[in-house]
Amino acid sequence: MQKLRCILLVEDDANDAELVRMTLEENKIANDIVHVWDGAEALDYLKRQGPFCNEGEEPTLVILDLKLPKVSGLEVLSKIRNDEKLKLMPVVIFTSSQQEQDIIEGYRLGTNGYVVKPMDFHKFVEAVKLLGLFWGIINEPPRKAIS
Repeated sequence: MQKLRCILLVEDDANDAELVRMTLEENKIANDIVHVWDGAEALDYLKRQGPFCNEGEEPTLVILDLKLPKVSGLEVLSKIRNDEKLKLMPVVIFTSSQQEQDIIEGYRLGTNGYVVKPMDFHKFVEAVKLLGLFWGIINEPPRKAIS
């Protein structure tokens, strides 16, 4: 088992983002957590474009909200899965949406997991902790994308 190098958190809600970051850091699940606010920034980061052209390591996990400004989470997921360099990257949807249509579409597009954000503070923290422990410690991600 190996600690994640980096997690990309794609979240437009400042409170949720801070809670995710604090939980992952307190549980020593990631070396670095990169937070972007919208889908366009997420794609720029992943493709090393715009303000992220000189960013360092590739994330080994993307935690992706669905309801994002500029580019939706589902569109970000679709672009990740259709990119030869990114398609194997683990992506977990972490959203408040319980709509069956969103869940089905997320899995159809290739998400590795779909987690509904609990409304209760303690349950939210526990969900993030479990998500991070599995994807950050137990799961073995691919080291490099297969071209």
